[in-house]
Amino acid sequence: MELSTVMRTTAAVREYTGDPLPDDVLERILDNARFAPSGGNRQGNRVIVVRDPATREELIRCGIPAVKRYIAQIHNGENPWNPLQPCGVDEQTIEAVQVPDTSPLRSADVVLVVCVDLRMLAAMDQHLDRIALVAGASIYPFVWNILLAARDEGYGGVITTAAAAEEPRVKELLGIPEHYAVAALVPLGKPVRQLTRLTRKPVREIATRERFDGEPFEVDVR
Repeated sequence: MELSTVMRTTAAVREYTGDPLPDDVLERILDNARFAPSGGNRQGNRVIVVRDPATREELIRCGIPAVKRYIAQIHNGENPWNPLQPCGVDEQTIEAVQVPDTSPLRSADVVLVVCVDLRMLAAMDQHLDRIALVAGASIYPFVWNILLAARDEGYGGVITTAAAAEEPRVKELLGIPEHYAVAALVPLGKPVRQLTRLTRKPVREIATRERFDGEPFEVDVR
């Protein structure tokens, strides 16, 4: 499949047919994904391949508190878990939220728990007066490569992060060392339907010339 086609059709896949994702295909997906860039090429990524149903159910339970808050904030007209906007929903309301009994972590053929060695990161924005983002450059290209490689093999998945809010529970469950962080849980499986065309903002709406408030970046084709 052409790279541009893979990039334009890799959707967030949450529904799966139940068809198996064999180990040899998964190994090929990870073999291609591992060429993602990382800071200093230190490659601090680590993947835990989880197929055991009981373990996956526990991972789902780890994500429930974050999902409850997410749903409560949506209902309250908020942008969930936004670092600039404090949660305006009280704990009692959040706790009362009913979480749907469905999860891609359950229905996918496999769940990948992607971790990163914090000793390998360069968080150059760690002293700024905002939430740190830059260190993610050393792990999320790898996570996205997994999804691109899966799409190329006819499979799909989605980046989930709810369980990361309960990282200590996840670490204890999976025996993850203290100096690692949980970056994402990625369920993978054969999609019920594979989108062939995604909708995104045009380039002129996301790129400007020379400054943030510069002219939209676009080419005059006249």
